Amino acid sequence: MELQMLVSAVNQEVLTLAEKMNIETEAVVINQCESFSYDEYRHKGHRVRCYSLKERGVGLSRNTALMRADGDICIFADEDIVYDTGYAKKVEKEFQERKDADLILFNVKVAPARRTYWNEKEKRIRWYNYGRYPAYSIAARRSALHSANVSFSLLFGGGAIYSNGEDSLFLRDCLKAGLRIYASPVVIGEEIERKSTWFYGYNEKFFKDRGVLYRYLYGRVAIPFSLRFLLAHKKEMCKEIGWKQAYKWMREGVRGL
Repeated sequence: MELQMLVSAVNQEVLTLAEKMNIETEAVVINQCESFSYDEYRHKGHRVRCYSLKERGVGLSRNTALMRADGDICIFADEDIVYDTGYAKKVEKEFQERKDADLILFNVKVAPARRTYWNEKEKRIRWYNYGRYPAYSIAARRSALHSANVSFSLLFGGGAIYSNGEDSLFLRDCLKAGLRIYASPVVIGEEIERKSTWFYGYNEKFFKDRGVLYRYLYGRVAIPFSLRFLLAHKKEMCKEIGWKQAYKWMREGVRGL
C-alpha cells in the first residue's frame, strides 16, 4: 500500500517544503506562485514532485495534484501542517483494518478558534455529519475517487470566487457517488498558525458566500440550515453585526442576490 501526499501550497520554497512538513512518503506538490516550473527531489528516500503554476484556486490545485497522483492512498495536505513522525504507518494501519473504507477523515490539531471538528471515536460519515471536515483531514483510495469521477469545485475555496466550502462539496459528492467514508480518532499532524489566505472577518462577503455554499449543499432546506448555523455560532460570528443582519446576507446568498 503506497501512500502519497497531495500538497496545496502558495508561494512556497518547494525544495525545503517536504522537510518543513515532515513528509514521510511520496508527494505531489502544487505551488501557486508567479512562475511555471517543475522540480523533483528525494526526501527520506521518497520522490517529491513539485509543480509551480500561476493558476489560482485551492480546488484547482487539489485537482491538479490528484490528476498526477499514482499512489494507492492519497492524503490531501496544506503547506502549513507539520505531520507527526510515524503518521504514514498510522494511516496505512487504519486502511488495512477498515478495508471497506474509501475515505478516512483523520484528526489534525489546530488552534481552538479554527477547530471545526474533532473525532473522539470512529464513526461512519453520512449526509448529516459531513459538513465540518476540512480537506486536510481526508485520506482516500485513489482508485475509488477516480472510479467515482469526483473532484473539487473550482467555485469555492481560497483563490476562487466564493470564500470556502470546496471540502464540504467534495465530501458530499463522494457520498452521492456511494463511497464509504469513516472518521478516525487517530491524530496525524498539527497546523501551524498563519494568516488566512481567504478569511477577512465575519463580513457581508463571508455570510453571502456561506449562503451560496448552502444553496449548493442543501438545496430547498438551505435557508433553515442557514438559520441553524447562525444560531449555533452567533456568539463567535455575530458580535459586531448581529445575527439578524447575518441571516439576511445568508438568505441573499442562497437566493443568488
